[in-house]
Amino acid sequence: MLKTTIKTLTVAAMLATSIVSSAAAADYTIRATANSNENDEDYDGLVVFKNYVESASNGAIEVELFIGTQLCSNGAECLQGVADGSIDVYISTSGGASGIFPYVQVLDLPYMMADDRIAEHVLSGNFTRKMRQMALEDSQGAIRLMTIGNTGGWRNFANTKRRVESPSDMAGLKIRTVVADLPQELVKALGASPTPIPWPELFTSFQTGVVEGSKNGITDIMGMKFPDAGLQYVTLDGHAYMGALWWMSEAKFQAMPEGMRAVVVDGFYALQQATFASPKRKSIQAYEDFVAGGGDLYVPTPAQKSEFRQAAAPVYDWFKANVNRGDEIFAALESAVADAESQVNAARNLDME
Repeated sequence: MLKTTIKTLTVAAMLATSIVSSAAAADYTIRATANSNENDEDYDGLVVFKNYVESASNGAIEVELFIGTQLCSNGAECLQGVADGSIDVYISTSGGASGIFPYVQVLDLPYMMADDRIAEHVLSGNFTRKMRQMALEDSQGAIRLMTIGNTGGWRNFANTKRRVESPSDMAGLKIRTVVADLPQELVKALGASPTPIPWPELFTSFQTGVVEGSKNGITDIMGMKFPDAGLQYVTLDGHAYMGALWWMSEAKFQAMPEGMRAVVVDGFYALQQATFASPKRKSIQAYEDFVAGGGDLYVPTPAQKSEFRQAAAPVYDWFKANVNRGDEIFAALESAVADAESQVNAARNLDME
């Protein structure tokens, strides 16, 4: 009898809460979109963001999620939507935003950040604030960079032909890139041949030999079943951290009172932490599946990684000379990396005492 009474009261309380929640309209609605799917780190981040913001605002803010291409289909179109207010939040890769903010390609510069701990320290601090300031200036105060997370772990070189242990092994390989100057400059600096290919055509391009390699994260490689097309060699050179740039309409952000803006900022912090963690977990199974399928996974020695960095060094000068505000953002990243390395090493030493 007591159990039945408790159960009845619990159900009644839940129904009452549901009725109150549905009856109380939110004061603010945030329309957030990601051109991905529900298996992606971007979606994981948005779910965490939605849950945090709606809860912490006590229902004053509602977050609507649009996954895929319901609101827009590419970086330029989606960022225009953020600028004109038809979209409130959008996540892009550096390539997706480089047409409007070319200097975000600094995240694609090779071998700048050594590992997750350094990258996460850099992207959680003043470097991101510097890029936010630049984006606000260059969008006439329309587009605000809220945070930088991760989407897919680290970019590594993969190919269909042979194990790559040093830059000399890259010679002559046809490596798929996006249609952007920086990744093409990197591939050329390492002695390979950059070949721009649209993402949907890449599987067939591996099969037919149009390209022989790519620079992707392992979850993308396995998610697209590229080993079935012949991609059997992955070198964990970790040349670029796959940054995810989270943009918000400045007008929508500033229209909220200070307390609600604080909730949104904290929501993006929670989102960032979720996207930092998600690729680490997903990559474990992806690497296991790659090796189980006969894939060759190679980890370069510290000396070999140094060779890769030295070979890629001309890309830094190219970036500073050819990308608008490139020297400015490069200096900010270089300083942030040095600071991160100092603080992380000091903390590690303390933890080893």
